[in-house]
Amino acid sequence: MEKRYFTIGMAGHIDHGKTSLTKALTNIDTDRLKEEKERQISIELGFAPLYEDDEIQISVIDVPGHERFIRQMIAGVAGIDLVVLVVAADEGVMPQTREHLDILKFLGVKNGLVAISKIDRVDEEFIELVNDDIFEELAGTVFEDAPFVLVDSLSNKGIDKIKELIIKTLKDQEMRDVKGAFRLPIDQVFTVKGQGTVVRGTVYEGSVEEGQALKIMPRGLEVRARQIQVHHKPSVKAYAGQRTAINLSNVSKEDLERGDVLVSSEHFIVTKTLDVAIRMVEDLEHLVKQRMPIKLHIGTAEVMGRIVFFDRNEIKEENGEILCQLRLEEEILTKRGDRFILRRPSPQETIGGGWVIDPRGNKYRFGNQTIEELEKKKAGTPKERITAALIEAKSLPLNELIKRTALDEATLTEHLGDPEFVLYNGKEYTFQLLIDSLEEDIFDRLQDYHLSHSMKPGVNKAELLQTMQKRFPKSLLDYVVEYGITNGIFKRKEQFVSLSGFIPNVPKSWAKRTENMLKELKRDGLKVRYLKDYFTGAGIPESLEFDLKRFLADQQLLVQLDDQFAYHGEVFGEAVDKLRSQTGTEFEVGDAKDVLALSRKYMIPFLERLDAKGFTKRVENKRVWKM
Repeated sequence: MEKRYFTIGMAGHIDHGKTSLTKALTNIDTDRLKEEKERQISIELGFAPLYEDDEIQISVIDVPGHERFIRQMIAGVAGIDLVVLVVAADEGVMPQTREHLDILKFLGVKNGLVAISKIDRVDEEFIELVNDDIFEELAGTVFEDAPFVLVDSLSNKGIDKIKELIIKTLKDQEMRDVKGAFRLPIDQVFTVKGQGTVVRGTVYEGSVEEGQALKIMPRGLEVRARQIQVHHKPSVKAYAGQRTAINLSNVSKEDLERGDVLVSSEHFIVTKTLDVAIRMVEDLEHLVKQRMPIKLHIGTAEVMGRIVFFDRNEIKEENGEILCQLRLEEEILTKRGDRFILRRPSPQETIGGGWVIDPRGNKYRFGNQTIEELEKKKAGTPKERITAALIEAKSLPLNELIKRTALDEATLTEHLGDPEFVLYNGKEYTFQLLIDSLEEDIFDRLQDYHLSHSMKPGVNKAELLQTMQKRFPKSLLDYVVEYGITNGIFKRKEQFVSLSGFIPNVPKSWAKRTENMLKELKRDGLKVRYLKDYFTGAGIPESLEFDLKRFLADQQLLVQLDDQFAYHGEVFGEAVDKLRSQTGTEFEVGDAKDVLALSRKYMIPFLERLDAKGFTKRVENKRVWKM
């Protein structure tokens, strides 16, 4: 069974004991800032490892409860798999508790537990009253059927119970997609002395490994994952659901900020216009008006924009879903299905939230026709559903596409006939844009390889595809290589793949010395010195010898007799012709010595090389010509 990774969040009103509960569960104080210690409130997100075994790893985010730090709260909760709602027994549900509940609902968090904290401050009878009050307040929320646990972080009452419940709940829960493209919304950026820029966040989807090339979006900065840490421990890889810190090369702290997104794929969309489906909070204090300024929280980003309605001019009360558009002042990275929160900039309040129908919204006219179009988009056209499934999985057989798109076989087959979709291996579907992207990636890898290994015939195919197989199915990569060969982009010789126009060559810096070495070897004819002496005399370094010998042998410029001696290719060929012309169909060692006038130290390796090349076959004490 593959190990699964989850991040849980502590949410609730300020001073209800979230940080204390996190410390009781993990033995780590997540309030690390001086201001947090002094004011005894959480300002930034706090993180700690909660539990790990062979099957599962669980991390905790302690999100700030104070209304002034709601942005940090949204940034933290956006990436979690389960929420522990902390409600103090001596206070019950408070304003920030309700706001956090709204945010969790809009972000689509479906799993939750309720921790009634500070129970040592009240008697049992009061706890019963608080319990009933909380139960009523949570009716209709994600916590409506959630288990309640009584805890006290100072005396450790209920701590083991809630920990066991968290572990049991997550062991029954599906983890995030680790096979899709890597995406990590950044919630912290800092520098480490001697290491450089580090970003931290929760991996939304996919996985990342040390050395992998990545992009910072929407800025388009190309970086590389120099080092990865999970809870301050080095790790070669990080997976969806994990809290991770990544040391990045080629970028400074000043170039980045919270809200940027670290990705491995070009398939994510950068946009300023979103078609969305939203719901409003139940008790709006102020009207939400057409084109009103809003503050969008999506992932860890916070962006100003305006809300555009197509079937109304204002909202005071609305229980249903509203289809509309968000027009932003800055670009963000997002995709269909991403959840978000909407807040009013002034006076500050959460007004609603929803999900992205289409990250590439167009300009539409006011009226029912636009709403009808958005309804169709919301359902998703068959082509959009197929494309979304293939972007995520890279390639899928028909039966899996049926599951993922909820389309019937006839509809699927009809749309899969479009040119942008490709059937390969007779059973798997992918899309042409991905094939083109992979072909370009392989082209770049081969080009780089040829520059640094110009004497080699190409890259061993298995080696070429090894690192890519972690992100793409091997069957798809094999198809792309064959596709490139068919289209004259690549060529293959035995197990080696190269660019079609590539011809192996000696690096320019060593070409003249190699030429001089070959001239000297040819001049010495059949009575050569040790091959190493020729390399040394020409000033060719030992590190280059192996590749150069293999290259010269491939070009038939060098024929090695054994580990010590070699002939120039022309000299060897002339010797073979001379021996053949002066012997019959067969000959003995003595006959060859008479023809070529060679001592035994050359003669025996020469004859063995004739056998190895298939010119002759040894039969007892004689050799028979085969060619």
